[in-house]
Amino acid sequence: MAFAISTSARGLREHFASELKIPASVIHISFEGKAVEDPETLIDLGVQPHGTIQLEMSSNDPENFPIKPIKPQQEYNMPDVIATVMQKSQSQQVTNTTSTQMTKIGCYVSDVTDRLIEPKGYVRADEHHAQRLKAVIVIQTYTRRWQAKRLTEGLRRDRDRHLEWLEQEEIRKRKEKEDRLRGEYERRMNPKTKEDFDLLYHALEKWRREEEERINATLSGPERKAALCALLEQETQLIASIGRHRVAAGEENSKKSVQAFLEKCAEPKKWKAFDGKITEMDMQYTIRARELRDLYASINMKHLARDERLDVLLTLKHTVKEHDCKLTRDIVELIDREADLLTRGVKDTNLEGLRKRISTLFLQFIKMPTFNPALTKLLKVPQDPAQLRKNIHFCPGCKSYLPRSSFSLKATSRSVGRCRQCDRLDNEARRREDFSQYRTILRLLRDGEAQSDKGNIIAFLLQEQDLQYLVDVIWGRQSALSACDDLHDLVLARWDRHCEWAPWNCILLTKDEATAHAKLDQTEQAYGVVFIRQIKHKHTLAKKHFSQILAMANFLHSQESHSQRTLLVTKSASTVTAHKHTRFGNRSQKVPDNTMQ
Repeated sequence: MAFAISTSARGLREHFASELKIPASVIHISFEGKAVEDPETLIDLGVQPHGTIQLEMSSNDPENFPIKPIKPQQEYNMPDVIATVMQKSQSQQVTNTTSTQMTKIGCYVSDVTDRLIEPKGYVRADEHHAQRLKAVIVIQTYTRRWQAKRLTEGLRRDRDRHLEWLEQEEIRKRKEKEDRLRGEYERRMNPKTKEDFDLLYHALEKWRREEEERINATLSGPERKAALCALLEQETQLIASIGRHRVAAGEENSKKSVQAFLEKCAEPKKWKAFDGKITEMDMQYTIRARELRDLYASINMKHLARDERLDVLLTLKHTVKEHDCKLTRDIVELIDREADLLTRGVKDTNLEGLRKRISTLFLQFIKMPTFNPALTKLLKVPQDPAQLRKNIHFCPGCKSYLPRSSFSLKATSRSVGRCRQCDRLDNEARRREDFSQYRTILRLLRDGEAQSDKGNIIAFLLQEQDLQYLVDVIWGRQSALSACDDLHDLVLARWDRHCEWAPWNCILLTKDEATAHAKLDQTEQAYGVVFIRQIKHKHTLAKKHFSQILAMANFLHSQESHSQRTLLVTKSASTVTAHKHTRFGNRSQKVPDNTMQ
């Protein structure tokens, strides 16, 4: 292998280390049995230009880094330097014949592989380009056909997906409507809450008006009076039936509320740790409340044997005797009376009234913070009479002094008015209105505003009666676009989605229309001029009505002042721009007067 005569032993080691893939430190080079130091070069070893030298190379660690030959020994390696040059000439026949030999005397040439080539017609440049253009047109035709086919297949898939989505939406809407109708039917057949009874009274009033109109339109004289009397009798019977349902529902709701109250008292203290785990801790008050809850459940259990009932009564007696007062003495007296009657063999049916009194007095015992300290965290009425006196209002309907929570106030109310019980009684007797649909619209509005803007307070100031006025009076109880009058499908959306929701920045639409309306960036450019004027007129009516609310009036004034400041800044900027154009523009050009204003 050829190297420069100025190459050192270190350079040789590094070169062979890269060739053999071993570290340079394990390579040992020697010459004639002596080790060659790193600084020594080939000149130092006596090598002349184009001369040769034989060096020995070995490995200091042959087990881990053995020296292997780069090429097999049997292959011949051409030296890089040729010391002796010898010339030799030799003739050789190549594969392709470079000359032509004709058949003649003494020479035969086979013509088996010969081919006859005839000249063809001459192709001009314009003909060649025309052929290429034709080929290009054919290629473009098939390419555009493939692109059009792929586009149409994509459009077809989009159409199928859209049709499938429409079908699913139709099925979903139909199912929601069926579930809603089924829920309303269940609410009418088995009313449980106040809203269910409002729905019943609303349906009763609707039926009464239809029957009254039918009687007035078809009958007259004594027959009309008799039909109206029969209608009144039917209405009375239906009201009595609704009252029986209310009594049954009241008892069931009372049991559920008592059970929820006991569970809330016996609930352990909980808090969430940094890792998300919930830690529960029972305190002495919660343990006491849990014992009272279990004892109350045992007192109200039915179909117990006599011995089991006596054990429960004995446990109750020991529990209440811990505190000596008139209530506990009454409970102990009733327990002794029932125990005496049980020993006499009195039937359980004759003891229902006595057991009900024991259960009622024991529940009263549980609801006293003196006997159940866990109750203090659930008390809504302050124990200080001075605080209670500040929170009391007079109801002119029932002539009672009630806490503030017993009154419902409209957003436009200026006085407290009647309590909730009087309003409910007046609604059942006269108006018989159902606010469940407006309550749903208000809930959807508040949920949407809570997700979009946390600082929006106007949507939470409105009550059900205020929303009814906004929907019925201002918007006419129908969608502004499609005139749909189904309240179950209507929502109040923002007119300008960039501004906060308010009665003067809203529009009544269906749910699908509201979804499409929320995607508009420029509302003024999406609708016609006449439609926008109608919406602005309704917004003006809403401002006039809801400006009576102090909070809304303050918000409205602040919004108007902000708009005026923005308008002034815009006008000032326009004026400055106009002056700039006047000063630096064409002197011969006249500036319009309205630009300078």
